[in-house]
Amino acid sequence: MAETTIKLTIKFGGRSIPLSVSPDATTKDLKSLLQPITNVLPRGQKLIFKGKVLVETSTLKQSLVGDGAKIMLMASQGLHQGEGPVLKEASTRPISRTTVDQTKPGVLVDKNRTDRWKATGVIALAQANLKEIPEEVWECGSAARVLDIRENFIREVPARISSFVSIHKLFLQGNGLSDESIQWEGIASLKRLMLLSLSHNNLTVVPSEVGSLTSLRQLDVANNKLTSLPNEIGLLTQLEILKANNNRITSLPESIGDCSFLMEVDLSANMLSELPETVTKLRKLKTLELNNTGLTTLPSVLFKMCLQLSTLGLHNTEITVESLRQLEGWGEFDERRRTKHQKQIDFRVVGSGQFDEGADKSW
Repeated sequence: MAETTIKLTIKFGGRSIPLSVSPDATTKDLKSLLQPITNVLPRGQKLIFKGKVLVETSTLKQSLVGDGAKIMLMASQGLHQGEGPVLKEASTRPISRTTVDQTKPGVLVDKNRTDRWKATGVIALAQANLKEIPEEVWECGSAARVLDIRENFIREVPARISSFVSIHKLFLQGNGLSDESIQWEGIASLKRLMLLSLSHNNLTVVPSEVGSLTSLRQLDVANNKLTSLPNEIGLLTQLEILKANNNRITSLPESIGDCSFLMEVDLSANMLSELPETVTKLRKLKTLELNNTGLTTLPSVLFKMCLQLSTLGLHNTEITVESLRQLEGWGEFDERRRTKHQKQIDFRVVGSGQFDEGADKSW
């Protein structure tokens, strides 16, 4: 009786990945299985068995890969998605910050700073070696307009943050916050909040409560561990800038099309394989960054409908110049693109005819 599955061990990045697959699976099939586990695009994977690179179209049986085989995976630089390989004990690397002398008190209590915060509305405590939000911060209440506690070691954002009823900007990035660290019912009540930055944390979800922030103009959830965005993001009808790059997002909700004021979207370094057609409803969209994703196509009427789009990032995708030129509205988009950068530029073709929007840029 033929074997229905064989057990393999994939050696990658210092770890061993066990897999059970059919001996009739091709090398291409195996790469697809490894993509969500390693965050490496299939075309960036080189699988080596007994010193030989496995051929894409050959089956494991044809390549003499049997039960118990060990295969080495080598990844091409620049073709990781998200933040690179998923490690067993993944942890967010803290943003580089100034070393604090631990022999001295952490943050000195300034009797006048609470008065200053109340007078200016700006509570600036970035890179202050904080493990929690200081008690005197809460005394500011409705006077607070900006709370900046980025790049600390804050362990909790409590529900009492709802007392900041007039706050416009909230900077929480670079604290290593987990899903359990944030009491979202508190943030959801901040009806005047216009900017929310949660990048460089350990978040795996953006909860539905984010849809309550109807005044939000900028949302930055980049460099986390998100696999999706909530449907309620469509309620953010005033949102202008969305940064969700360097995550593990596999798909976008259809409701993204309801964010009619979106002008700038960055979804680079995610595990996207397609975009919803509703993206074409974003009539104010000017910049769309999709670098280092698994995209092979774009919505067919993207250029026709998004008449302000002038910057399109497609580094390290399988979308080719030729395929883009077939889309309706390409000519007008190309003219906007060239006009924006104020110079005539020929496309550079990377690899097998990939579109290189970076040719527009001076760096």
